[in-house]
Amino acid sequence: MLKKSVMLVLALLVLSVSAVFVSAQDVPDLGGATVTVAIENLYPPFNFIDETSGEAVGWDYDAINEICARLNCTPDFVETSWDGMINAVSTGEFDMAADGITITVDRYEVVDFSIGYVQLAQRLLVRIDETRFDTAEEFVADPTLTIGVQSGTTNYLTAEALVGEERLIVLGEFGAAVQALIAGDVDAVVIDDVAAVGYVAQNAEALRIIEDELTSEKLGFIYPKYSPLREAVDLALKAMIADGTLQALNEKWLQPRVEN
Repeated sequence: MLKKSVMLVLALLVLSVSAVFVSAQDVPDLGGATVTVAIENLYPPFNFIDETSGEAVGWDYDAINEICARLNCTPDFVETSWDGMINAVSTGEFDMAADGITITVDRYEVVDFSIGYVQLAQRLLVRIDETRFDTAEEFVADPTLTIGVQSGTTNYLTAEALVGEERLIVLGEFGAAVQALIAGDVDAVVIDDVAAVGYVAQNAEALRIIEDELTSEKLGFIYPKYSPLREAVDLALKAMIADGTLQALNEKWLQPRVEN
């Protein structure tokens, strides 16, 4: 965890930096402090275990490693289940979390968010040979169709608003919802579009994306309330935006949506 002395210096430094334009020279120096990062390793392309190398990889790893290189800190990634992640960060068990977390008003009550680093939409992920519907409207109109969702996510809230709780099949992990879809146990999964591309890439013979946009939202990192680390990471993110690094990461990991 961040030492109190480092946190105090950090808080003073970030207050003096303009947020209008941030360069590499503007970001604070955390003096090599270790930053604990909760991460799920189950949400491609943001974080997952590479099947070939067995290593944890993804947008989150590259982005946070780059952020810490700029801030002079050392990330300590700790694999954590989604169900307890937000609460664990809110109580200070971790300095931050990275897991494709949607910025919402309700979550702001218990944690603080970074600036939004990517805009995405939620869509329906379906089997590649699905013929009963081609749009979200057609899906909603058929009361026999079900949606697989992960509990405690904005995907759950979107699915509930779309078809009602009685048509939801709730699973503990997002990967389990996708596997249930492939197996035919559910008829669709509500998913962020950039994550959908990752799952389609891994299961190109089995899955496709319905292009109808269900919601539009931003993702951010989370921190305990009032953590000075938030402002430091924001400065690093703004510097990465200014010099093109964030765009390069997005092009590497957050591929264009797959068209049907």
